[in-house]
Amino acid sequence: MSNLHPLAGVYAAAITPLKKDGRLDFESIPSLLRFLATRGCHGALFFGTTGEGPSFSPKEREALLRSIRAFRSQAPGFRLLAGTGTPSLAETIELTKLAFDLTYDGVVVLPPYYFSKVTDDGLFAWFSQVIQQAVPPEKHLLGYHIPNTAGIGLSLDLIARLKDAYPTQFAGIKDSSGSAEFAAQLGQRFGRDLAVFSGTDSLFAHALSNHAQGAITAPANLTSPLLRELWELFQEGQDTAAVQKQVTEQRQVLEKYAPHAPTLKALLHKLHDFPEWTVKPPLEELSKELEDAAFREIKDLME
Repeated sequence: MSNLHPLAGVYAAAITPLKKDGRLDFESIPSLLRFLATRGCHGALFFGTTGEGPSFSPKEREALLRSIRAFRSQAPGFRLLAGTGTPSLAETIELTKLAFDLTYDGVVVLPPYYFSKVTDDGLFAWFSQVIQQAVPPEKHLLGYHIPNTAGIGLSLDLIARLKDAYPTQFAGIKDSSGSAEFAAQLGQRFGRDLAVFSGTDSLFAHALSNHAQGAITAPANLTSPLLRELWELFQEGQDTAAVQKQVTEQRQVLEKYAPHAPTLKALLHKLHDFPEWTVKPPLEELSKELEDAAFREIKDLME
C-alpha cells in the first residue's frame, strides 16, 4: 500500500528488563532486540506503559536508552522509539532531545498527566514547546492517547491543530483508547495524513481499515508474528479476519492477567527462556498460581 509513513509497521511496547534486585538488566538488551526483530517487529517502543516508563528516573532512562542504542547493530533496520513524556515540561524536553541525539527514529509522548482538567490551548502550548525545543525538523513525535490511564487524552481538534502547526514533526498518535469509534473518527478526519498506531491488538484490523499505519502494543512482546502476518495481509489487500480472531483471543487472555508488564515478563521467561525479570513497585510480580494459569492459557492458543 502506498503513502505509508516512514515509521509505519508493527512495534512491541517493550518490557524493561529488570534484575531481581531492581537494577536494569543491560546484559539482556542484545537478546531482547534480536528476539523482537526476528519475530516480525519493525521496531519497539521503550519506556511506554508496558515498559513502566513513569517508574524510572531520567538517569535510569538515559542509561537504558544509551545501552539499547549501543546494541542496535544486533538488529539491523530495527526501529527504535522512546517514551519521553513526563508531567515535567523541562524533563520531557531533555529526554526527547536525548532520544534524537541517540538517533532514535521517533518519540512517543504522553500529555502532562496529573493536571487532568487542562484545556486544549494549554496542551497545545505544552506540545509546541516540546516540538520546537527538542524535535528536529525531519524527525517524528507521536502523541500518546491513553486517557483511561493518564487521566487526560488528545482531542481530535487538538490533534488537528498540532498536525497543522507541525506537519512533519507531529507525525501522529499512538491510540490506546481501546475505542473502535475513536479509531474510526481518526480515519474519517485525517485519512492517511496522520500516522495512527493502534495500541489495542483486538482493534488492529479495524484501525488499519480506518487508515492507521501500524500498531504499538504490549502483547507484541509475545504475539508479534501474528500481528506482522495481519499487517502483511492488509497491505496485500487480503482478508485479515482469521488472523485478527487469533490476535484477539490472545489479547483477551493477557487482559485477564493485567497489568501487562509482570505477566509478559513471566511469560517471556516460561515460553522463551528469558531471565526471570521483576517489575518496579507499585507493580507486583505474578503469584505462582497466576503465572502458571496464564502460561497454560496462552500456550494453548499458540499451539
